[in-house]
Parts: sequence; C-alpha cells; structure tokens
Amino acid sequence: MTLGYIGTYTNGDSKGIYSFSLDKSEKKLDCATLAAHIENPTYLAINQEQTRLYSVIKEENQGGICAFSIQGGMLKRTDQILTDGAPPCYVTVNRSDTMVLAANYHKGSASAYQWKGNQLIDLATVVHLGHGRDPERQEKAHVHYADFTPDQRFIVTVDLGTDQLTTYQLLDGQFQQCHVCSFASGTGPRHLVFHPDKPFAYVLSEVSSEIFVFQLDPEEGRFSLIQTIRSLPDHYNGHNQGGAIKISADGHFIYVSNRGHNSIGIYRVDDGKGKLQAVDFCSSEGEWPRDFELDPSGEFLVVANQNSSNLVLFKRNGETGLLSEPQSSLSVPNPVCVKFLFQ
Repeated sequence: MTLGYIGTYTNGDSKGIYSFSLDKSEKKLDCATLAAHIENPTYLAINQEQTRLYSVIKEENQGGICAFSIQGGMLKRTDQILTDGAPPCYVTVNRSDTMVLAANYHKGSASAYQWKGNQLIDLATVVHLGHGRDPERQEKAHVHYADFTPDQRFIVTVDLGTDQLTTYQLLDGQFQQCHVCSFASGTGPRHLVFHPDKPFAYVLSEVSSEIFVFQLDPEEGRFSLIQTIRSLPDHYNGHNQGGAIKISADGHFIYVSNRGHNSIGIYRVDDGKGKLQAVDFCSSEGEWPRDFELDPSGEFLVVANQNSSNLVLFKRNGETGLLSEPQSSLSVPNPVCVKFLFQ
C-alpha cells in the first residue's frame, strides 16, 4: 500500500490536505481522509527523509508556508510563517531539508526560508517587475515556480507574467541574479522539470500550451533553448491552459497535463539530445487536470481533476510510456496537487 497526499482549494467542500492510498495489486485508489485542516493548501512538498510535509497556507488576509511532521499518515502542524497578502502557489524543499522555497503568483515574488530547530525562518525574497503581452494574464509579474537545480547550487524561477526563466544564487542573504532566459511575449511559462541524470530541463507554458526543451550549463546556471513543441494534438485549436509537467524516473518520458483539452500528453525523450517526440494524448477522465504524479514505482500515474473533484488512476507502460484505460477513481473535493510518500 502506497500513501499519498492531496493539496486542495478550500473554497468549496474541501477542508484541507487529504491522504489517500494506492493499492498496486488491486490497482485501486482508496481512503480519502482529511489529514490536516488548513485553508487553501494548493501545493505540497515532502522532504527526502519522508518525515515532513510543507504546504502553502492561507489564513484570513495572510498567506505563507506551513510545516507538518508526518506521523502514521496523519499530519501534525509544527510551524508556519505568514505575511500579509495572497499566499504562494508553489513550495519545495532542498535535499538536506534545510531550505524551503516558495513562489508567489499574485505578488510576483520568490522567497527562501531556513528550516532550523523545527522553525521556519525568513531568509530572503526577490520581487519581479515587468509584464507580458496578454493584458489579462500577464499584466504584471506572476512567479509560478521556484526550485533548486539538481546540484542544489542555483535557484530557478519561472515567471508566467514576464515570460522569463531566471537563475539565482542565494548570497549574503539576498537573491543574486545569475542568468535570465526570455520566452516569446505571450508564452506564459508555468512549471519546469529537470532530467534526472542529464543536463536538460523542460518548461510547460500555461498560455501558449507549449513545451520548451533547454540545455542546462550546470556551472553557470545558464539555460539554452534547443526545442519547442506543442503540448496538444496538432488538430486541437480549442481553449487550453498548460498545467503540470513531470518526467519518469528513468528520464525516458515527459508527461504534461492540458486543462481544457483535459488530457495527459505523453512525450518520448531522445536519450542523447534531450528533444521530445509526441507519443499519445490520454483523456484525464475529468475536468481541468490541474496536477498529476507518478507513483514511486513508476507503474502508475494519478491525475487530480480540479473541476470534477476526482483523482483518476492509470497504469503506465514503462517501455512505451503509454497509459492504460482508467483503473480507479476517487472523489476528492477540488484537488490541485498530488504527492506520494516513497515507502
């Protein structure tokens, strides 16, 4: 039995973070249980030791990050840090569980926190300026992602509002800019994923529904574009917003979620060049697939359909990357993030 957690929006029936189980032998999702009562835990991160979970949190007119200890599947609140204004949209933790990063879409900022002595300590914040072409979606900076490079030397942000990917180092308590990579105006980049063992990175755009393949210079933290490919079938011209992007543990396949087309796009990775080739598009079996996750074994993929309030389980073929017909479905109110414990 594999345990997972679901971050949600709590403006409907949801009460916070839910846990669920994946029974691989039965190919079944089960036991959606409230694990922590918290407002708008829309993104989650779990430390490498699997002992702590970090969540986005909203409390009245403040937002921030909350830390929980994981105790038998349930979550015990340990500490939180809040500031005035809208909450972040993304959170992650470094491998040593000493630093937490948060991206704030509404504030156009990225923040770093130290985890020390069971406390979150504010270290530094950088605020982006600028805008993109879309007057409704890109009227200002909207940082949607902030995470560490694989060697943990750099911090990378993806800004949907300014169409930029920026590399920083945290020096003397400040974000020091190292490199900026600009997308075409109106792209709206959203999330990034790194190849597990090669110097490639993949960015999914929300506005233009494209995947961008980059070569990463790990010494300089510099990204060089090598390919752009649609995240949708060639024949589809309807409304869509790119959602999540993930890569298989062996680095052979990229998966993306398409909100509007309501699908999971599957792409094969060229082992040598890192470039992508579309393989298939599988229905998410729900509306608005905000997020999804591969289970620790890589045998299954779980999709969180936000607007239809369901998790859907697919069996995954490790050789072809293809997803089977849905194996199981589980009702969860307004799911927006899925994370597994690597048990």
